[in-house]
Amino acid sequence: MDIIKIYLVDDHQIMLDGIKALLKSESKFKIVGENTNAKMALTEIKNLNVDIVITDIQMPDMDGLAFTIALKQQLPAVKVLVLSMSVDGTTIQSMIQAGISGYVIKNTGRDELKQAIIKVASDQIFFSDVVNNQMMQQLMQTNTNKGDAINLTQREIEVIKLIAQELSNAEIGARLFISERTVETHRKNIFRKTQAKSVLGLVRFATQQHLL
Repeated sequence: MDIIKIYLVDDHQIMLDGIKALLKSESKFKIVGENTNAKMALTEIKNLNVDIVITDIQMPDMDGLAFTIALKQQLPAVKVLVLSMSVDGTTIQSMIQAGISGYVIKNTGRDELKQAIIKVASDQIFFSDVVNNQMMQQLMQTNTNKGDAINLTQREIEVIKLIAQELSNAEIGARLFISERTVETHRKNIFRKTQAKSVLGLVRFATQQHLL
């Protein structure tokens, strides 16, 4: 894997120093910049070759949502990984809609942060377990009839909810008491109906449709 170039954004310098300390021994990562001011970070990132931006949400000059929206507009290829203490479901959904690729909690350990960075850099998604649990609580409360507008069946909506947990076809089949081949059929139908190109795209679509 090529060197992953990372830019850090957090309004607390001690957090920036902590992240750098966690990652300094990793030869596959390179911190190419940092800033405690999100607005200034947007200007700097434009002039740098950045793969992933790790950002907080609650910042005084510009919150993480506004920052992510602005960043994805100017540099859509740059991945955004949220590092926050917030596990508010509404906030998480808003960040997913804005285009983030991952969300981890600030009390995470080095190994989970490394895993998140590697997955996000590989065009995958990564959410901490506590974030996944919060998302699932909201999924369970969702009005399943909201899928009617795009002709999703009840079973397909159930499969989408489990895909959002990053379960494999075998795991989904075991959870729903159906065969792995049936799960694969549901997956194909879901991606065809939603026109999603990836799991991340499916999660974003489902969030926008209020299925998540």
